[in-house]
Amino acid sequence: MSAEVSLPRMIGESASFLEMQEHVSLVAPLNKPVLIVGERGTGKELIASRLHYLSSRWQQAFLKINCAALSESLLEAQLFGHEAGAFTGASAQRKGYFERADGGTLFLDELANTSMPVQEKILRVIEYGEFERLGGNQTIKVDIRLVAATNEDLPALARTGKFREDLLDRLAFDVITLPPLRSRAEDILVLAEHYAIGMVKEMGQDFFAGFSDNVQRQLLAYSWPGNIRELKNVVERAVYQHPERVVSRLVFNPFESPYRPSVSPTRANEVAVAGNPPDTTAVSESAADVQVLPVLNGSGLDFREHIQNYETELLRKALEHCQFNQRKTASFLNLSYHQLRGYLRKYDLLS
Repeated sequence: MSAEVSLPRMIGESASFLEMQEHVSLVAPLNKPVLIVGERGTGKELIASRLHYLSSRWQQAFLKINCAALSESLLEAQLFGHEAGAFTGASAQRKGYFERADGGTLFLDELANTSMPVQEKILRVIEYGEFERLGGNQTIKVDIRLVAATNEDLPALARTGKFREDLLDRLAFDVITLPPLRSRAEDILVLAEHYAIGMVKEMGQDFFAGFSDNVQRQLLAYSWPGNIRELKNVVERAVYQHPERVVSRLVFNPFESPYRPSVSPTRANEVAVAGNPPDTTAVSESAADVQVLPVLNGSGLDFREHIQNYETELLRKALEHCQFNQRKTASFLNLSYHQLRGYLRKYDLLS
């Protein structure tokens, strides 16, 4: 491997993490499609990079595109390219991602957001290695390895006709499912220290003073809905707020403030009509009567038990508020459906 290319570094020592790494190493050398499944912030792009750089294609192109970031028409043009005059504004021929990735690997992130016509074209590339640019009639042959990622339940979407079953069959030669951070408890403090040291270096300081015992307990007790990405933000925020001192306080939500503006009734209605998740500050109000702080006494407090009791009660109240509709409850709590299901399973609340 050349000096210009370094294998993406992933940190962990938990059994689930090591098992996932072994899975990646096993499938990486094959010229087969791979589907990566995981919650947001679990490192799906890093896994795609490892699949590429551990394969025989490592010296060729590795291109990445987020399918959720583009409209259907623009995504199609970006993936397959276009001829001059194919549509308004197409003044010159443009090669798409499939053509540019010839000989290498193409990573399609957020695959569940693609339309049926785009899925059909992707399927043709996988099956026959060919496609046509938009507005063109020349068949272009390519040799690519396709790696796709999603945080959605694609088999469920396929059953309801929202995702092509034949494309799912071709993509699912092998599926790598990434464990969420809450299932990698042994890795939390290891990762936290890694990000803390990195932040210390970024700030030009000489050493990391460490985490207090209380902060370590908080790091282990928190459920990390945003996974590793959220952990990195929380740790780096704490380190810069405690320069050259032991980190004794964490801020999980930087928006928390007694002066935070509330959502106006008009804006709240607009959000509801658009189908977007409501402001999460509404959770504690609408799902209320959850005791946030316990009564402290001389007998001490089990921090982890209190956090679990709080989360369990909040989930019960939110489910009741949303008439036990799990998808509405997930939106209400600003979680994905699968994150909510994970919490319900964790606390044995699945009916």
